Amino acid sequence: MADTVRVRMAPSPTGRLHVGSAHTALFNYLFARHHGGTFILRIEDTDMTRNTAESLQSIFDGLRWLGLDWDEGPEDAGVRAREGETYQDYLQRVLANGERGEAGPYFQTQRLPLYEEHARKLLESGKAYRCYCTPEELEQSREEQKARGVKAPKYSGRCRQLSAEQEAAFVAEGRKPCLRLRVSDEGVTAFDDLVRGRIEFENKEIDDLILLKSNGYPTYHFGVVVDDALMRITHVIRGEEHISNTPPQILMYEALGFPVPQFAHLPLLLGRDRKKLSKRHGATEIFAYRDKGVLPEAMFNFLALIGWSPGEGETQEIFTREELIQRFSLAHVSKASGIFDLEKLEWMNATYIRQMDLEQLLDACLPYLQQAGLLPLSPVNSLSHEPMNPLTRAYALRVLALTRERMRYLPDVVEQTNYFFTDDFPRDAKAVAKWLSDAETQERLKVLRDRLSQVGAWTITTLENVVRQYADEIGQPAARLIHPLRVACTGRTVGPGLFETMAVLGRERCLKRLSA
Repeated sequence: MADTVRVRMAPSPTGRLHVGSAHTALFNYLFARHHGGTFILRIEDTDMTRNTAESLQSIFDGLRWLGLDWDEGPEDAGVRAREGETYQDYLQRVLANGERGEAGPYFQTQRLPLYEEHARKLLESGKAYRCYCTPEELEQSREEQKARGVKAPKYSGRCRQLSAEQEAAFVAEGRKPCLRLRVSDEGVTAFDDLVRGRIEFENKEIDDLILLKSNGYPTYHFGVVVDDALMRITHVIRGEEHISNTPPQILMYEALGFPVPQFAHLPLLLGRDRKKLSKRHGATEIFAYRDKGVLPEAMFNFLALIGWSPGEGETQEIFTREELIQRFSLAHVSKASGIFDLEKLEWMNATYIRQMDLEQLLDACLPYLQQAGLLPLSPVNSLSHEPMNPLTRAYALRVLALTRERMRYLPDVVEQTNYFFTDDFPRDAKAVAKWLSDAETQERLKVLRDRLSQVGAWTITTLENVVRQYADEIGQPAARLIHPLRVACTGRTVGPGLFETMAVLGRERCLKRLSA
């Protein structure tokens, strides 16, 4: 283990943050925090045709929502993308806000001179060469190789040994060269993966990959190697789809004279059908789960357990952030693909809701209650409880304490609590027809209403005593009164304990609904 661990997350701002990218970022974060190291955010934004301001902000917001605060990288605080804003304009405003760390810039488009400098060194040393082949010529070569039965076509090497005259002729034609790495066909390139063990590739299977495109921009392979080397990255922790990228990147490190970092390739995320995670399994963007009402703590815990376990025979599944940091080890990362199980996420989120501090839960639920018109909007800040009437807040806390057992996601709060805040709530028509339609039941409810109106203290015990005493008088099971009483007060047949519910609803609401 290096003295100082340095890891990075390097997403591209070409789409909203994917759960797979969030999973990789989380493992990097846990590894860095476990070893007291540095977690770096770097933005790979050389695809100028696909970069968007919205995508960049989603990276910032998604990592922040999960609590994955980076130690080095862009300082995004307070810089929000404007509607219709171009990527370049948003980038300039983010850059004006500054960056943290000594290894920047942390956007690839700001590092182009560094790529040119290191490419020039490879060219001058003969470890790279100019390639003048056109896209059409390269495609023709690939098709010819496929026709010969070659499963993985490679660059033909046509430009490996060009004479000065041949290069001059290509330049005269107006061709702009790219720069390729010169890879020997001899030997093997191997590395010890921290998850998968020894991995070897024969060099004859490794292509002469492009380092710099003809427009001067680096390819993914070259950019990531130069950046990781200059940022002193000690461990490259990424998805298993990058295993085949590792050998040519190792050759680039060696050609440049840089130390090679250690590699760890994480398992892919699969759906429950064991196929690669896609939209057919549900949402794949991290914000879809935030918007669905998943708590960030639950998502953090859930993602950490996909492809990692704290140890053989360990059955614990609910962990605090601190516990995950303390126990995380690449040695316990699985080689097998991880399952993104939505049922497990729902269970875990419900568990966190039940265990959450009640004040914090109310603040998290408040936007949903306000949007549904169940609680008044704050003129200052919808998440601040300061402007809320203290009695209203106290009442809302009692309601949540009673109902959160049935919540799976935060928006569930509306359905589970609406009858506590308004008399205009949905009523189950079948339940009303079954329990409130006959004259005998209505007469019994009138008696209960009259008796309940006379009780002194409106408490759980008092309410229960009144109902059960009346049931004994008429020689009926208490359930014959409890079910219609619940439907009359709440409009439904299921919910928290009836007497606990009536105690929170209060005398006035309950008597009014019984009268109705």
